[in-house]
Formats: sequence, C-alpha cells, structure tokens
Amino acid sequence: MVEIQSYGSWPSPIDAALAAAHDGRPEYVGYVGDEAWWTEPRPAEGGRRALVRRRPDGTEHSVLPAPWNVRSRVIEYGGVPWAGTDRPEGPLVVFVHFADQRLYAYEPDAPDAEPRPLTPVSAVGGGLRWADPVFHPERGEVWCVLEEYTGDGPGDVRRVVAAVPLDGSAAEDRCAVRELTDGAHRFVTGARLSPDGRRAAWIAWDHPRMPWDGTELLLAEVREDGTFGPAQVVAGGPEESVCQADWTADGALLYSGDADGWWNLYCLDLRSGRQDPVPARPLCPREEEFGGPLWKIGLNWFTPLPGGLIAVVHGVGSTALGILDPETGEVVDAAGPWTAWGSTLAAHGTRVVGVAASPRTAAEVVELDTCTGRARVIGAAHDDPVDPAYYPEPQIRTFAGPDGRDVHAHIYPPHSPAHAAPDDELPPYVVWAHGGPTGHAPLVLDLEIAYFTSRGIGVAEVNYGGSTGYGREYRERLREQWGVVDVEDCAAVALALADEGTADRDRLAVRGGSAGGWTSAASLTSTDVYACGTVIYPILDLTGWAEGETHDFESRYLESLVGPLAEVRARYAERSPAEHPERITVPFLLLQGLDDVICPPAQCERFLARIESEGRRVPHAYIAFEGEGHGFRRADTMRRALEAELSLYAQVFGLHPAGIPTLELNK
Repeated sequence: MVEIQSYGSWPSPIDAALAAAHDGRPEYVGYVGDEAWWTEPRPAEGGRRALVRRRPDGTEHSVLPAPWNVRSRVIEYGGVPWAGTDRPEGPLVVFVHFADQRLYAYEPDAPDAEPRPLTPVSAVGGGLRWADPVFHPERGEVWCVLEEYTGDGPGDVRRVVAAVPLDGSAAEDRCAVRELTDGAHRFVTGARLSPDGRRAAWIAWDHPRMPWDGTELLLAEVREDGTFGPAQVVAGGPEESVCQADWTADGALLYSGDADGWWNLYCLDLRSGRQDPVPARPLCPREEEFGGPLWKIGLNWFTPLPGGLIAVVHGVGSTALGILDPETGEVVDAAGPWTAWGSTLAAHGTRVVGVAASPRTAAEVVELDTCTGRARVIGAAHDDPVDPAYYPEPQIRTFAGPDGRDVHAHIYPPHSPAHAAPDDELPPYVVWAHGGPTGHAPLVLDLEIAYFTSRGIGVAEVNYGGSTGYGREYRERLREQWGVVDVEDCAAVALALADEGTADRDRLAVRGGSAGGWTSAASLTSTDVYACGTVIYPILDLTGWAEGETHDFESRYLESLVGPLAEVRARYAERSPAEHPERITVPFLLLQGLDDVICPPAQCERFLARIESEGRRVPHAYIAFEGEGHGFRRADTMRRALEAELSLYAQVFGLHPAGIPTLELNK
C-alpha cells in the first residue's frame, strides 16, 4: 500500500553511503591482446582509479593493488593514463601513477613482478607529467604527451610529444627522454603514427583558445632516426575544433572537426603518396555530434575497424554507438538500452569496446561484436543495489528561454513505489547546473539524483546555452555571456516547472559544482528564483581567477566566456558573486576541496570573509575537505556532502527526512 507523506520526507533505501559507493564511471578502455582493459573508480579506497582487465574466462581482475592509482594530472583534468601491448611472454602495460605522476612499466603475469619507473621525478613546480601513451615496440619506446613545469607558477609549463625508452634509462635521466615536437604550441595531444610508419599526426592549440574553440591538426614526416620533420597544418584553425584524429589501416587520416557547425567525421586521403593531402572529404555530414569537448588528453569518439568501417559515438543530446560505412555515409546503431556513450572506444578485430549508461543502469563496459551486431556488458556490470522501483523516471524536455530560445533539460520528478504526497501539495525542486561550462548532463542513472527523488525532491538537470551535444551555435550562446545565459536558462526551467504546476514556486533550489558552482552562486546573487542553493568547488571571483588563481589550461578561458579582462574589467566585477555578497539573501551551502588547484579554496574563503565583514546574517555553512581536489572522489566525502545538502533543503523547505544529520547553519 502506498503511504501518503509530504514531499521530501519519504523514507528511501538509497542513502548517502550507497550513492557515494556507486559514484564514478569506468574510463579509458583498451585491448591488450584479446583482453579488454579499463580504469574504474574505487571511492572506498581513497578515491583511487584501478586498472582492471577482463580475462578470457569472463572474470574481472584489478591489475594493481592499492595504493597504485592509475590517473594522470596533465592539464589537471588528466587524460589517457595507460597503454598495454601483448607479447609472447605476457602483457606489458605502462601507466601513470597519480601520487608521483611517473610513468611505470609492469608485467602483470610475470612472477614477483613489481612496477618499475620509466621516468624521473622533477622537483620543479608540478614536476613531470605524462598522458596518452602509445607503444612503439619496434623502437623500444612509448610515445606520450609530456607536461613539464619550468617554474613554480601555474603558467610555467611546456608540453610536447615525447618518446620514453622502455628500458628504464630515463628513470633517473631526463635527457634520455626524446622530444618529438618543438614545443611551439601550448597544448598537444599524443601523436598517432601512420600504418607505414612514415607520418605522425597530432592536435595542438594555443591560448586564448580552448580546444572546442579552435585547434590545428598537424602532420609531420617521421625520419629514419625517429625524429619528426617540419609540421604542417592539414585541418582546423582558429574557428574550427578538431577533437580527434586517427589512421585507417590503408593510410587515410580520419578526423572529427566542426567546420560546418557540428563535430563530423572527415577523411584526408594520403594514400596516393602525395606530399600535400587532397581536400578533406566529409564521411557522414549530419547535424549530429561525432565528437565532443577535449577536456582530457586522448579522448576518442571513433575508432577505425578492419575492412574500412568506423565505429562512432554520435547523436544530438543523447548518444549511440554506431558503425559507419565511409563509402555510403550510412550508420547502423548497436541495439541496446544505452542512451549515453562515453568518449572512449577501442577495437580489436571485429570487436569494439566502450562505456555506456542508461536511465536504468549506471556506466558499464560494453562490447559490440560487429559481425553479429550483438552488444553485451563485459565489465563493471550494473547491479541494482536497491529495488529499481526507487529509481527516477526522467523526462526529456525542451523549454522556452528568454527571446524564445530552446533550453534543453532532463526532468526527474519525485518518485517512490511506497510513498506519495497529498494531492494539494507541490514538490520542491532542485535545478542542477553541470560543470564545464562547455559540458553536458547525460541522460543516465545517477544515484545522487535518486537520493533526492526517492525522498520526494524533484531534480531538473539543465543543459543550458553553452552546453555540448547540440552543435557549435548552441554552445557559443555562452560567448561573453557566462553568468547571464546559463543563469537565465536555469531560471527559465525552474519557473516553467512552477508555472505548469510541476514544482512548488516557493521551494526551488539551485546546485552545481565547478562551473555549475559558479552558475549556482551567480543565480543566488542575480535572481530571486531560488529559496536556497548548494555551491560546490566553485569559481566566485572572476578577476582573481583570470589573474592567476587557476591552472594553465583554463587560465584564458574567461576571455571567451566573459571577454578580455583588460577591455571589460568592470564586467568581471559586476558578475562575480564575491564582489556582491550583499545580494545573497537566502541560505546556502558551500563545499570545497582543500587540494583544489582549479577552483582554489582561497576564493571561497575570501567570499565568506566579505559576507562576515559586512555583519550580514545570511544562514550558510562551509565544509572544506582535506585530501580532496577538484571533484570529490572519496566515499566519506561524498556521503557527508550529500547529507549536508539534504539537510539544507530540509531546513529551508520544511522537510522531515529521517536519519539525516542536521547541518549547522551560521546565522
């Protein structure tokens, strides 16, 4: 029998500990011989990333025990942290260990084997960091992106494509690392070698562009001694983003670029032996994305297959795994329930492996047999930790924003199989603003969302203007409008839900992390839509962030999001929540990692100091977590953060959830 009880007070089996234990998703798939390998999170083990292999008998094994943590810090967001190769004597894997950022080699099947370092430790600045490794056994090397700090400042850094000897000779001698590119570009991806070994291709870009603004696809001859000749630009530019490139088996260069407004696939035919490539040929021109934002080094949305076909991740909003015939432009999608495929693919013969999720399943490792068309889960299989009747039932909605512009959102109404609210009561809703802001909220099962919806609190995930997945025009709505368009779009969704009788107008909240934390804070200082807000590792002071309070990768990001600081300094001050603490009149919760170098705790501390210096009595709480950086990874951190957030809503909305510690608000 369904029990009638007020929204926000329903008992739920999805507690904060359960949601935290299932946070994160597998990443960075690959094949080592016939085996599929990947990384996956371990929240209960201090948030480390484990390297996992699927053996032929179908069992999964962690390749390295704790505390080994397979994760790169290149550009702080990282990138592909491992590569493996199969040999007659057993597999050899190279990986980046998070603690020291050294590259290690490991033979997991060798008796008594231990990881051995391949690269040295540097005492300068952030040291030496590595990402996107690719084996070249014929040269006895692995090619990687090298990020090298030359001083103590976040901008004292250079990045090149480099070759690391597999014999360990570089472990103590930095000079043994062979640099392949000249460092002329601020940012680079790993190089991909053509099948004949004569050419290498990679992607590069420079400040102030971000990789979704404009990148260059570079091509160079590989000399007999393994050095690169002069590089030439073959695609991309200041207004075109190339996000991935790879070679077909017969020597054509494929890339994903958005010259026509959508990341589509193109082919450069280099097989004729000409020095200069013929014009690129679009393979499947559609108003769909066959690529995405290059937030991490080495992400991939396509992989060539034997025989000329190409496995692709594509779609508008949601994504599918398909097989593209480059001769006809036809795409045949794999059958299955998955609505969001990750930006990681690998192929081995006729098998393709990726990471996918759906509204009823968390992210899983899925393999497609291209001969039979059968897709099946082979790793990190979703296992319902509670009765799935408690999962939310999302709605894909498009709302009208200011000037009638479309605003895309996923709406998760309160849902419980055992409880309902009185007929005359409307539910509270929390608007979730995703990070990035050049990012996307996928349509997938998230137990953090279910934590709220199963208790009677609705969630609205807004893919506001600036989000990816809807073409370049949609994501460029945020150009110089950050703090305006994102705030307006989130408010438009919240108010539309209230106007249509879906949400209680007096019980609306906003929350987000990173760029979403900015949107949440900016919403509280520039609108009266919300009764409270949760602000997680945010940007609060645009001027401080632009003048050195962040890492190199995003240090010029605000030039496109807000405008050049020298020209519009007043705009930076006007939009910054830290400059206008007097505008916050509703309770808020501030959550921050003390090791965050992207959105440092100094911004939160300065913001709170300004509130207190004015003697204002806005109820608020600040929780700072030791050992956490940008994005919480530890189970105990995530549990405490979720419980504190729910307690905030309970106090503001007059809810009565059972068993939740009361968050003490400073008043």
